[in-house]
Amino acid sequence: MITAIQLLGGVLMLYIGAEFLVRGAAALALRVGISALVVGLTVISFGTSAPELVVSFDAAMKYDSAIALGNVVGSNIANIALVLGLAAIIKPLHVELQVIRREAPLMLVITLLLCAMLWNGELAQWEGGLLFAAIIAYAVFSVYWSRKTGRDDDASVRSLNKQRWWLSALSVVIGLVLLLPGAHLFLMGAVTVAERMGLSTFVIGLTVVAIGTSLPEIAASVVAAFRGEGDLAIGNAIGSNVFNILFILGITALVFGIDASGISMLDFAVMVGVAAISLPIMRTGFVISRWEGVLLVAGYAAYIVYQLN
Repeated sequence: MITAIQLLGGVLMLYIGAEFLVRGAAALALRVGISALVVGLTVISFGTSAPELVVSFDAAMKYDSAIALGNVVGSNIANIALVLGLAAIIKPLHVELQVIRREAPLMLVITLLLCAMLWNGELAQWEGGLLFAAIIAYAVFSVYWSRKTGRDDDASVRSLNKQRWWLSALSVVIGLVLLLPGAHLFLMGAVTVAERMGLSTFVIGLTVVAIGTSLPEIAASVVAAFRGEGDLAIGNAIGSNVFNILFILGITALVFGIDASGISMLDFAVMVGVAAISLPIMRTGFVISRWEGVLLVAGYAAYIVYQLN
């Protein structure tokens, strides 16, 4: 009963938190001249990646880097296959040219860079420092470029510009405050279930913990899709993958170092594969259609079933 309450309570807090976060962030984007896409790539991605940071830090402090690394690898797979897939099933997502030309290829390059760094079985502290420096540069450049080139005043979010700025900021804060304990509650219940099923530490990190910490991304992107704000949904998924590698693994490795000897090449291949397949999917008419969303979700379900067997 306690586990069920944790799971249901966590999901409810995540949904409400995502609703506040999406509305507040979209309104602030219009007010300060930053496009909804860039807000999804930076502000929302940072906020919804906070659970990954908490889990990875906690795992590293307990010398259990299998959960820390599995959490990020699993979350990055889920962000494309599950998050974008579910959002597209709800409503086809229109893709901006900027995503095709810069953001998605950058995500793929960063994913390949991580695989190269982990080739020797570890992520050293100096490598973590490089990743952390890269996320600072990425965030600064994204905001600078958006303000230089102008914003896309999308009709679906234009009405939010009438909202007072402090209400928008308060909405973002409330959203983040609800997302973190919501993810924590869900994780407590999910890990309890996983342990009773006899899953290994790495598989728990790759599946149960990864899905749990990806719930904020799922909630934020699903709410954005319902509201017709596809830029936020796509920006959140891609931006979260970039943040997970550069920020979460970067700062965790910078402080503790990460042992990657327990992860298999198959998991790296799947992480690179979903990042690579996102490019042709987005280029087909610059829309992620419902049937493509179904394929992504079905592929992710098959991957999870394989891991749990």
